[in-house]
Amino acid sequence: MRQPDEKIRNFSNALLNAHNQVGQCQQCFHLTASKICEICNNIERDKTLICVVADSRDLLALERTREYKGKYHVLGGLISPMDGIGPEMIEITSLIQRVDKNSIKEVILALTPSVEGDTTSLYLAKLLKPFAKVTRIAYGLPVGSELEYADEVTLSRALEGRINMD
Repeated sequence: MRQPDEKIRNFSNALLNAHNQVGQCQQCFHLTASKICEICNNIERDKTLICVVADSRDLLALERTREYKGKYHVLGGLISPMDGIGPEMIEITSLIQRVDKNSIKEVILALTPSVEGDTTSLYLAKLLKPFAKVTRIAYGLPVGSELEYADEVTLSRALEGRINMD
């Protein structure tokens, strides 16, 4: 409230510009200012490996570890019947199509260890098993915590210790 009008105007313009310019990658649904994000455009990344996350904050947390070299898929949420969020409301169909059409060898489920995360992981594992190996990051994270708040070492160990979803 004590800021000069010009500073507030600049801040509101910056927010409006970000809102108008930032959208979703057409392949992985990560936030980007272009049609395809930097990660999907990077030819050095392993295109046979997809890490599934709930949102872009989780993707950024995993990127900070510098351990993961594959591609991503951002669901845009988790299945949560209590909140009225069903599988059709998140990017599951596009994930299955992507895995089927692109010769994906492994799908890593990196979803928050919670009731919603577990529900979504079990649902995805069942759908994806006919197409690729499905693994889940290890529980190096406390149950109920959010990936975006975990430190890099914990996330690195969780990626290294991922398990099959049999």
